[in-house]
Order: sequence, then structure tokens, then C-alpha cells
Amino acid sequence: MYSHGSESLIKQARDIQESELQKFYSRLLKLLQGKDLGHEAVDSLQRLHLILSATKFTRKLPLELHKKIFSLISSPSEQFQILGSSVLRETLPLSDQDVNYIQNNPSVLNSHVTGLLLAHASYTTVLTLFCAQLVRSLESRHSEALSHSQTYTLPILNSILTHRPECLTEEQVTILSKKLVDWLRYASITQAASPGGFFSGSRSRQPCPIAELDGTVSGDFFTVLCVGQGFTEDQWMNVHSFSILRNWLLTYHSVSNCNSASDAADDRSVDGSVISIVSATSSSSRVLPPKERLREKSFQYCQRLIEQSDRKAQKKADSDLQKACLVEAVCILDTLCLEDCSLVYRAFPCIKALYGRLSSDLSHARVLLPVAQFYLNHGEMAAVDCECMWQLVFSRFPAELFNDPLLAHEFLRFVRQNIQNLPVKVPQYTRSFPNLLKFLAWDSPAMIDDFVDLLPSVVTTGTALELLHTLLDLPCLSATLVLQQRSVLFPITEPNTRCIKALDAFRNPTFRGFFLFLLRNEAGSGDTIDRLSVLHELLIESADWPRVVQCAQTVPVLLHIFFNTVLKVADEKLLAQLILVQLERSSLLLKVPNYMNEIHRVFSYHLLKLCKLHPSLVVDQSHELLDFAGTTSNVYNKEELYTHVVWVLGEYLSLSCDSRCSVRHITSCFEALEAVLFEITSSAPPPGGMCPNPRVITTLMSALAKLASRSHDLIPRVSLFLSKLRTVSRSGSVAWCSDDDDLVAIVTRGEELWSLLKTPGVAQSVLTPPPHVTKPQWHKDSNVAMPLRLQTLTSLMQPQ
Repeated sequence: MYSHGSESLIKQARDIQESELQKFYSRLLKLLQGKDLGHEAVDSLQRLHLILSATKFTRKLPLELHKKIFSLISSPSEQFQILGSSVLRETLPLSDQDVNYIQNNPSVLNSHVTGLLLAHASYTTVLTLFCAQLVRSLESRHSEALSHSQTYTLPILNSILTHRPECLTEEQVTILSKKLVDWLRYASITQAASPGGFFSGSRSRQPCPIAELDGTVSGDFFTVLCVGQGFTEDQWMNVHSFSILRNWLLTYHSVSNCNSASDAADDRSVDGSVISIVSATSSSSRVLPPKERLREKSFQYCQRLIEQSDRKAQKKADSDLQKACLVEAVCILDTLCLEDCSLVYRAFPCIKALYGRLSSDLSHARVLLPVAQFYLNHGEMAAVDCECMWQLVFSRFPAELFNDPLLAHEFLRFVRQNIQNLPVKVPQYTRSFPNLLKFLAWDSPAMIDDFVDLLPSVVTTGTALELLHTLLDLPCLSATLVLQQRSVLFPITEPNTRCIKALDAFRNPTFRGFFLFLLRNEAGSGDTIDRLSVLHELLIESADWPRVVQCAQTVPVLLHIFFNTVLKVADEKLLAQLILVQLERSSLLLKVPNYMNEIHRVFSYHLLKLCKLHPSLVVDQSHELLDFAGTTSNVYNKEELYTHVVWVLGEYLSLSCDSRCSVRHITSCFEALEAVLFEITSSAPPPGGMCPNPRVITTLMSALAKLASRSHDLIPRVSLFLSKLRTVSRSGSVAWCSDDDDLVAIVTRGEELWSLLKTPGVAQSVLTPPPHVTKPQWHKDSNVAMPLRLQTLTSLMQPQ
């Protein structure tokens, strides 16, 4: 959602009048005609982009203004290139004159202009011509000035390959694959010559060899982890090639699918093929086809990067670069092994050694996630024991790094990408939900979308009960994580420290078991805490903490997903246990503002859904449901849930729903509901309490009437109460209803039920209609005339 300020700006942009817009166009044109474009021009272009993008209508800019903005795409300032292309994307497609200008001036083609052309499907022909020009420029020998543009050409071609593979031909992809091999493997191993100065001798201008990050001289080919005082053009292309390599390997197959299969014989990578065997054993890959050769050189490049990462970097920035390159290298190796299975046996020793080196240091957690992906994809094929890997990923990562937002994002992305494989290949996954939910408990707004997708994957018959309790206790987990962090920050409680009581409780050995249970790593140690009310008292001051309040707001969303999923996997025994949990936990919740009401609303909705799908659950759990419905305090404290429980009892406690339903069941339910209805309508509400909701009273009356219609001996008792209700209402106001309109509605409902019960047969057919009445299927019944009528009407309406 947008902030209030953002919404205000968007509203202003949408409500701008045409006259005011024309004046703004004129002011902006004058600004752009100036020699120096400053901050005012930037602000005006940003405002123009907001105006154009805030409405669904495509606007047309004045011709002069369009020309000036179009000229910005070739501006030396990248900021104006971005603004110009962003504004043009929100307008009508470029004119033929603009497209011809770009086509005749390849020098203006940058990534922003490419994005502008990619946004319109009609420019496919133009992009095809550009691709041919760009590939020719890469293939030919360049002057120093022209070769500088190669660093821009490669990302542009990569973008076109990703979004419009039909613009490239198989021949062009082959040429580019060869160039990538040259840049990756055969870049210069000496530093670029320094320009020198007046006092510099010829000795100082001699090219020096490149160095490793620890300062030693590099003894192998150049990679992105090599350092020097300056870099040659082919070394820069080496860096750019590595940056696009993974995407290139993932997408260049789409070209052969779209255009031609001329290189199909050159790209055999299936198990047992001659090419795969050669690529795995040959010391020289020059005999390989271009794509196979690119895979081989990419494999060597990534292996060298992993070796280089073992060196101790002298600067923190270089250490961060090592981690980033490790992530990319492992991902590329994973991609290569997915393409050619024979590479798995060559890659796994390197990956396994990398895991052994980094697994003890959680600062490399982001690197270990791609390693985990590699284990998941290829561990079974390589017959490697992955138990330690999954223990690290699903146990230590969430438990110790839940407050790292970047790791949390990448960890949950890893889970979402493998949502189909994890429950099958990783036994710990479905039991790890107490740990996974720590990410959500700590940063609910940022993580809710991820958990909406992954929650169904951990719902099984074995985890459903504990998962339901864990979701309901999620605000408690959020408060506990806050206490854990503050306990580390404030080893000794200071008098002015907030949450002093909760911190003392967190450190108290008496209550330590509560918090350890909430912080458990795996499911299976129990469904919930025996003394939940004690825990809620200890955490009462956390009810208004922002992190806890935000966490509580996500629980209803997850509960809807949980119940919708559990219906697909649970049997009636489990569903019966879930109903018991709903009744039990309806009062055992952390008192976060509005939290209990929202949970009751979710429980009510899904209680009706469960009982509608499985009416026999009402008879199975009649004792517990009657205990809940027979407690008068629930009328005032749990109005929403109580109303639905009473309705379920009146609707499904019937012989037509379950053959086990006896007169004893009906009579005991009737007496319990009758006692509650008599109590709340014969006395004033408790001190400080409100009058019972009229919907509760009418639901109780309807339930009693339904039960009486199924056991006619009970009809006189209901009729007596309804007649007394009419008499009492005539005497004036009553203590249990403060609103006259509500009282009239209650009395009217009572009179309707009284009239029905005078004729028991009619009452039963109206209050408990048979299935063929509630769900008619006359169009399928051959014993009635409806099918014939439908056929006649159909023949009359259909044209001859």
C-alpha cells in the first residue's frame, strides 16, 4: 500500500486538468531547451512521469516536447537517459522518424533505449536489424574508441535474448557463445599499462601481472576476482561476460527453439552422448561445438572462482565481492549440471569442499543457499548424504538469522522455488515450520506473501494440529523474539528499559520452558503449552508492540489458508480434533487489540464449512459443542463464534444428517440452549457488560424451534417461551434489550416460529427441509415433467 503522501501525489496527478497540463508542458519545454539541465528539470521530468503513469489512458505529448525528451535518450547523463525512456514508455509508441533515427545511429542504442523498444511488439523488425549490427560490431576488430562500446553492447544483447529471443538467430548465438569463451578464458593476464607522468620512467610503465585478492601474483587465467591498478578492454569484457553468463546459459536454448535447429547436432548434452564424454574427459575443448565449449569454459571459470575465494581478501569490499561471486559461480555450476548430467561428478567434489569450508561460519549463509540448491538438484544422483546440509539450512539459519532481512528474502525464495521437491526430498522440511515462522514473526509485512505460498506445503495430517496452535501463538513468538534480542542488547535490566516485566520473565528459569517451546526448531515436541494463560499474562505488555501487532494482523490470513488446505488432506478424526482446538483456543489468545475478534470470525466461517461438508462431526463432538453453547458467558465474550456454534447444533443435529442422532442428543441440546436463552432474557447483563446481541437471541430461538420440530414433545416448551416473550415485550422495555427496533425484530421472529410450531408437520418441512428440496435436481428426474418442458423451451429458442 502507498503512504498517505504518495496517495496524495497520485490523486493530484490523476485530477490534473487539461489546461493546467498544457501549461506544465510549456514550462517543461522551456527548461529542456536550456543549455544546462539541473535539478528543476529532473523534478519536472519525474512529475511528468507520475502524471503519465497515474492514469490508465495513454497520452500524446506535444510534438516539440516529444522531440526534446526523445533527445534525452542519447544524453551523456544516465539520469536523463532513464527519465527520458521512462516518460516515452508511458506515451504512444515511437514514430517512424524516431525509429529510423535509432536505426541509423546505433551509437544511441543503450539499455534504456532497448527497454523502450522491447516495450512495443511492433519493433521486432527493428530489434532484429540492431541485433545483426551489434553482433557484427562485436565480431569485427575495433579501434580503442569503438571497442569501449562493447561493454554496453553485451548487456543489450542479453536483454533482447531474454525478452525477444525471436530477434536473434542461431548463427548469432553461436558467434556470441564463441566470443564469451574468448572473453572468459583468454583475457589478458597483465594489468593495463598506466599512463605515466613526467617523472615516470619506462620501467614504471611496464605492464604488471594481475594479482589475487590476497596480494599474491595470479598464476592462472583472469577472473572477476583478480585485481590490478588498471584493466584492459578484454578484462572488462571478462567481467561483463561473467555477469550475464547464467542468464545466457538459461535462455539461449529459446533461440534454437524459435528459429532453427541447425546447431542441434552440435549441442548434444544427454547422458552417454559422445559429446558429453568428450567434454568430461578431453583436455582440449577446442574441438567441441560452440555451446558445449562455452559450457566447458564456464565450468573451468567457476571452479577457478571457488579456488580464489579461499584466499583471504585484504579489504572488506573484496570479501563481499568474493561472497557475491561464489553465489553466482555455484548457481552457474548448478545450471551447467542441469544441462549436462556428466558434469555432476566433476562438480560435486568442489561443491562439497566448499560446503565443508563455509558451513561453520554463518556469515556465509547467503553462499550456502545456492550450495543447498545444488545438493537438492544433484545430491541423489551423486549419492551424497545431504542430512547435514538440511540440518544447517532448516535448523540453524532460521533460528539464528531470522532478523537478517536479505537472508530471509533469499531463504524464502529458495523454499518457494523448490516447493514441490522439498516435502519429498527433505524429510525435515515439513517438521521445520516452527523455525520457518520465525521469519514471519519478526517481519510480518515483508514476508506474508511468501508464507501465503509456502504454508500449504507444510500442512499434513501429522502437523496440522501443532501448526494450528503455532499459528495462533504467532504473536507470542514475535514477542519472544523481541525479548531474545533485547536480552542480548541489555544483559542487565535497566529501570527505564521497556518491557522490564517480560524481560524478567524471559530470564526467569521458572518460565524458561514456555519460551524454549516457542523458540523450538522442529515440530513434534507437543501441540501447545499446558498453561497458556500464564504465558499470556507474562507477555501482556507486549500486546501493543508494533512488531507483535503487525504479526497478529497476518494470522487470520494464514488461518484461512490453513483450513482450506487441511480440508484436502484430513480425515474426519482430524477434523473433529480441529473443532476441539477452535473451541478451546477461542479464549486462550494473546490480548492484542482486535486479535481475538478476528480469530473468532475465522473460526466461525470455517466451523460452518467443516460441518457443512461433514455433518456427522456435530454428533461426534456434540458433548464439547454443547459445553461451549451451554456457557452463558460465551454469549457476551465470544458472540461471533457462539452464534455459529448454536446455528450448527440446530442445523445438523438431525437424523437426516446422521443416523446416530437420537432423541437423547436432541433433548440434551435443547435443554442446554433453553437454559441459556432463559437466563439471558430473564435478567440484566452482567455489570459493565452490554446486552446480548439480538442475532444471538434469534439464533437460539431458531435452534430451539428446529430441535423441537424433530422431537414433538419439546414443542410445548418452546411455544410457552415464545408466548411469554410476546407478553413481556408488550409490557414495555426489557433489561436484556436496549434498542426498541431490536426488540421488535426479536418478537417478530418469535411469532413466526410460534406460528410454524402450531402445525408440527409444516414446521419440520420448513425448519428441516429434506435434501431434495434444498438441492433440487428436477432437470435430472425422469419422474417429473420438467425435463420435457426444458427440451421444449430449448427447441423453441434455438434457431432452425
